[in-house]
Amino acid sequence: MTNETKKKIARWIERRDLDEGLRAELGALKAAAETDPSNNSALDALNDRFYKDLEFGTAGMRGILGAGSNRMNIHTVRRITQGFANYINEKKRKRPSVAIGYDNRINSDLFAFETAGVLLANGIDVYIYPELAPTPALSFAVRHYSCDAGVMITASHNTKEYNGYKVYDAAGEQSLPDEADAIAAHIEKLDVFDDVKTVAPEFGGAFAERIAAAEHAGGAARLEIIPPGVNDAFIDAVLALSMGKRNLSKLSVVYTPLNGTGNIPVRRVLGLIGLTELHTVKEQESADGEFPTCPYPNPEKKEALARGLALCEELRKQGRSPDILMATDPDCDRVGVAVLHENAYRLLSGNEIGVLLFDFICRSRTAAGTMPKGAVAVKTIVSSPLASVIACRYGVEMINVLTGFKFVGEQITMLEKKGEEERYIFGFEESCGYMSGTHVRDKDAVNACMLIAELAAECKDREITLVGRLEEIYREYGFYENSLIEFAMDGESGMNRIKRIMSAFRERAPRELFGAPVAETTDYLSSRKFSDGRESGIDLPKSDVLEFTFRDGSGVIVRPSGTEPKLKIYLAVSGATREASAATTAALGDELRTVIDGIA
Repeated sequence: MTNETKKKIARWIERRDLDEGLRAELGALKAAAETDPSNNSALDALNDRFYKDLEFGTAGMRGILGAGSNRMNIHTVRRITQGFANYINEKKRKRPSVAIGYDNRINSDLFAFETAGVLLANGIDVYIYPELAPTPALSFAVRHYSCDAGVMITASHNTKEYNGYKVYDAAGEQSLPDEADAIAAHIEKLDVFDDVKTVAPEFGGAFAERIAAAEHAGGAARLEIIPPGVNDAFIDAVLALSMGKRNLSKLSVVYTPLNGTGNIPVRRVLGLIGLTELHTVKEQESADGEFPTCPYPNPEKKEALARGLALCEELRKQGRSPDILMATDPDCDRVGVAVLHENAYRLLSGNEIGVLLFDFICRSRTAAGTMPKGAVAVKTIVSSPLASVIACRYGVEMINVLTGFKFVGEQITMLEKKGEEERYIFGFEESCGYMSGTHVRDKDAVNACMLIAELAAECKDREITLVGRLEEIYREYGFYENSLIEFAMDGESGMNRIKRIMSAFRERAPRELFGAPVAETTDYLSSRKFSDGRESGIDLPKSDVLEFTFRDGSGVIVRPSGTEPKLKIYLAVSGATREASAATTAALGDELRTVIDGIA
């Protein structure tokens, strides 16, 4: 532990304006470390809380709850909001405004309130949801009120120990790199205690009471509670994206919001499109930041769907076999799906659902005569290349963007500025995020659940499943296997190891993997592409991502996660059969694990 870190710890504990709960937490850790200097766990815990400040980036800020500069707490939230307020006011627009939403996580409502308090103290009007709201609803509110920005308090699919702070721009999309860097520059200038202005009362009190107190103390700035009519408008915008009347009366669906924000809007939309047999996982229906039955609420993972799958099996025993299971993550911007196929439930990947929905939209709009001229779809570079093949079949322009749905939203905004937003028909990323409209500029699981249900109903009328439809697509376009390998690397040592691994790949780019020569290497950090001895530039924002492509179009992408302490490796393999592609993918994955293990 450095002397600077020790000084930071002492300063926090000595502050009179430190929240008492945080003071007690730090005091207990400090006492444990001083009582037994050999207690490395106590020293490490203290060091991890203070060795750095929580970083603000293009994904906003996300961290473990608790005391310290490297934790999500009242003081770090106030600091980041002050920096954000300074950035907004620097633009010198009269009466700037910000919309605020929050999910079910521990302290989400408190952090939303603290955000409002700082913004009001800085002369910025606030529109705030009075209850839980999905992330796409926050994006919608930013656009509905023509706000300068938005803030969503959520840690998406992270475990209960986390919370986070997402920042949105005036278009309703998450802040792009240049803006995020500018906001971060303002934040870095601020002392976490001395440089923050707030109208928030002292810590404590119910959310409604605290909001009322801030409303009266706001001065020139105004606080407005977002009324139910805005939610109604959001639901109407989702319903307008329906692919047309389909018979959903025969479809049976199990749904779980994983104790998050999707329960009301998803069930409402599914009912309005005609779904009558909808079963909800009761123990995951109510909002609960502890996630008692789902410790890792990530709908990409089968473990998160365990209770939903159990309900599916229970209903099967009663002779009421559900056709599909849908699970939305806590802030309801992503959805995972399992399908009853050949007498067992199979979890579909984000790429598989993305391909199915894109094909469904192209087919439906072509048949209905509503495919726009010069139609555009957008996917992230780590998402299935099969979508690009389907796009060619329907004459749709497929745009590839960096990882992060903000870059999908950016493409829509670029079309909107040209008066051509109607050209956009679909966007997706492999991590179960989809969106087919321009009503929001972020992924929208409410929208996705509606489309998935409609597609499943169409398949049931044809007496096939979603898996059956996927196999039809593979027979038409070729088989594509996509998989993700994740390496968790926690704390300061983990962060440093990820940096070493990326440097090693960058400095000694592999010439072949699994016996296949690498035809093309793309470094998104230097914006350079190397192909057959030739070097060229790429027109995408800089990002710490490396891509290695083989001559058959298969490839490997390596990048650090932007939201978790993980290194992620994406594999994309095409082949004549599922078995051949799966075998190649497995062998390639084993080789990459060996390479990673060899980098200290």
